[in-house]
Amino acid sequence: MALLTVFLLACVTALATGLGALPVAWLGPARTERWRPLLWGIAAGVMTAASIGLVVEPIDKGQWVPLIVGGVIGVAFLLIGQRAMAGREMHVGNLSGVHVRRSALVFVVLFVHSLPEGFALGSSWSVDSTIGLFVFVAITLQNVPEGTATAIPMAQAGFSASQQFWAAVGTSLPQPIGAVIAFLLVEEITALLPWSLGFAAGAMLALVVLELLPDAIGPRENRPLAATGIIGSMLAMAALAMLLGA
Repeated sequence: MALLTVFLLACVTALATGLGALPVAWLGPARTERWRPLLWGIAAGVMTAASIGLVVEPIDKGQWVPLIVGGVIGVAFLLIGQRAMAGREMHVGNLSGVHVRRSALVFVVLFVHSLPEGFALGSSWSVDSTIGLFVFVAITLQNVPEGTATAIPMAQAGFSASQQFWAAVGTSLPQPIGAVIAFLLVEEITALLPWSLGFAAGAMLALVVLELLPDAIGPRENRPLAATGIIGSMLAMAALAMLLGA
């Protein structure tokens, strides 16, 4: 029964990611283009704050080696993926172009980063269901802005609202899988967690620096909007972390 509960809760966290895509879908293509620097700034700020959140616990526990090694591997993963996609025309249906490529990169990085979050939910629930419930609430709330970050490049590329929603949900599908594995193999997964958290944080920060920030900042006239998005979203994520006691 406990295993089923963990699985269902992790499915809820995945669905919460889809909620974050709804505001972007509501804006529509024209307004999305008009507010592009702000939206890219929000995506960059959310992912930067999420990366910082991933490494807090390993740092507190002094797990520097697995965290740093995992981070370096994560950066290398993003660079390899970026290089593999460079110069290639990516097509999804009748859509193509740089925003489709960027949508794919954002999806892959957020998809990979969801696995250690699933590990955290499953391992915490196996130790204490009260702690597990707290972790569930934290991940659910944090998934909403990550869904927004997923939808922003997809809106730029011309994907439909339903595609944005289901892609956002799709980025969190590893969470139910990771939660079940961690619940069953808590000791093994606990040892693996700092490595996977470092990997996810490294890949996300590399994505922000190499892909999101250049497009957010762009020409000088875009910078006030981009800065507003970056700072505002990071402050919102920090406030959320404080509210949750993270």
